[in-house]
Order: sequence, then structure tokens, then C-alpha cells
Amino acid sequence: MIQIIPAIDLIEGKCVRLTQGDYGQKKIYNENPLEVALQFQDAGLKRLHLVDLDGAKAKKVVNWKVLETIASKTSLHVDFGGGVQSDDDLKIAFESGAKQVTGGSIAVKQPDLFEHWLKTYGGEKIILGADAKNEKIAVSGWEEGTSIWVYDFVEEYVEKGVKYTISTDVAKDGLLQGPSFDLYKNLQDKCPDLNIIASGGIAGIEDVEKLAEMNIYGVIIGKAIYENRISLADLQRFSV
Repeated sequence: MIQIIPAIDLIEGKCVRLTQGDYGQKKIYNENPLEVALQFQDAGLKRLHLVDLDGAKAKKVVNWKVLETIASKTSLHVDFGGGVQSDDDLKIAFESGAKQVTGGSIAVKQPDLFEHWLKTYGGEKIILGADAKNEKIAVSGWEEGTSIWVYDFVEEYVEKGVKYTISTDVAKDGLLQGPSFDLYKNLQDKCPDLNIIASGGIAGIEDVEKLAEMNIYGVIIGKAIYENRISLADLQRFSV
């Protein structure tokens, strides 16, 4: 059964969504992220993808108090990302209640540090963020492109102990036009034992069903929930 992972993106402690990672295209959905997290929990969902967009920009964890509040006041399994750029940031995230932490930019720019985290905490706790634009890795809140092929990047880290990856096709994110099925199929073919978490572009429940048929491990859903394209009731049958 595919893991349903609703998303909360944070700017200034508020629940927002961006379009294609553009901070200029920001929409505030709720001033109180805990309220949103409790709605997910009440619907029977077990997980939460929490992203510190302020942190991604500042290159350090900023919204750790929101993480702490959600982790202490819900039973959700929280994976946290955004701005985790140092040992101290990682420690703050885990001490604030994150069950897993995603490293994206750090895995590109400071591979030795990311590998150290993998060895210290293990592949169950450290998720590889592999965001792509035209199949090339994008970093720093997607504001920077690279010439690194996403498939080679992920395969190299799987060999070093990565078990989970969250991969977003930047071109699809926030547009409600469907996810990048080809990206995930290619990742599956390259790394058959990897737990792939699809993110970006989910437009309706049929997208979730197709990813489930592909045996994708998990799917992150954000805007489709907030824009009422997918109801929490629709998702309950996946969270049995």
C-alpha cells in the first residue's frame, strides 16, 4: 500500500504553498500549521512532510518550533527538510521531534557531510532529496540548477546506504498537472530496491492510484489537498 504523506510548507510559521518553488508565487493556506496537522491526523493519515522554506533560503533550520509543536501534539511520523546544512541543524531537527530528515542541497554541495550523517544515523532516518529540473539535480530551494543527472546522483547514494529518496520534478510542482511518472519509472529501473517518494504535481486521486499501481513507496500531496482537488476522505482508503 502506497504511503500517503500530506505536506505542510512553512514560511514565517504559516502553512503556505509555492508554485514551482517560486517564493514570489506564495499562497497562505492557514496561519496555524498545527491545526492542519491535526486535520490530517483526524483523517487517519499517519505521516507528514514538513518543509522549512525559510530554512531552505537561510541555509539553516528556522521553523524548528513549529516542528516541535506538531511532533509533540500529534502522533504523526514527521519527515523534515529545508535548511538542514550542518550537524547542529540535524541535531535540532531530531531533538525537535523529526523521525526522518531530508538532505538535498547538502548531498550535492557537501557529500562528505551527508555520507557522515548516513553512517551516523542510518538510511532509515536520513532521506535523500533528489529534486530535478529536466532530469538534472536542482538545489537551494530550486533556485540553482546543476549538470548532475538525477539518476546517477541517486544511484551513487544508494550504493552508500540511502534507502529513501524524495524526488520532485520542479517543472511540475504546484501546477496540479500530474506528477512526472517517467522520472519515477526511470528511478525504479535504476534503483529497484529504493523507497521512492513521489512529490510535485499531484492533481487528483487518479494520480495517486497510478503511482500505487507502479508500486511507488510513497507520495507527497500538498496543493491538491489545499485546493480541494483531493479530499482527506479520498485518501483514507490508502491509510488502512
